Amino acid sequence: MVPFITDFLNGLKDFSDSYWFYVIILAIAILDSVFPIVPSETLVIIGGVSAGSGSLSLGLVTACAFSGAFIGDHLSYFLGRRASDLITRRYERTEKGKHRLASVIHQIHERGGLLLITARFIPGGRTILTLACGITKQERKWFTGWIIAAASIWSTYASLLGFIGGKTFEDNHTLAFGVAFTTAISATVLIELVRMARKKLRSRAS
Repeated sequence: MVPFITDFLNGLKDFSDSYWFYVIILAIAILDSVFPIVPSETLVIIGGVSAGSGSLSLGLVTACAFSGAFIGDHLSYFLGRRASDLITRRYERTEKGKHRLASVIHQIHERGGLLLITARFIPGGRTILTLACGITKQERKWFTGWIIAAASIWSTYASLLGFIGGKTFEDNHTLAFGVAFTTAISATVLIELVRMARKKLRSRAS
């Protein structure tokens, strides 16, 4: 592994032993749902690795990840409801943005809440989807119910992935994180490939 990446991961590992890491997981999970700058899965997996080594609690790592995702997705949803006209105009400035927003809205009507679960595993995709749910004024109870399901699956998956890696490679946390993160990325890519394949099949059928 490239030396500076190893040093960076080791630095995160050392800091992840602190109880402040719970707060960071919560904060980044909220931020990632509204402004997808840093994939929050990274921190949740690191927290899981630390839980696997006994430094943190797996339950608290999962709870912080769930809470951050739940709060952040609702912030994005309410932002979409309150500023629907402004957001719509922003996306419609370009043909690409206009097409992307229209496609997401179409998918919401076509696939419903299951799309929220799938999108939670796609950084960036979940943000535009929750915004679109707000823009299209989807029922709040419906949205909350599906977000609870999506956040529960996502937070449990990411934290357990790190936890198992931490247990398996207890003497090498950098390797544990690397394996867990690669697995998470692979799963995300697989989900996206399946989605694209299904989209092509539907377009051919029509």
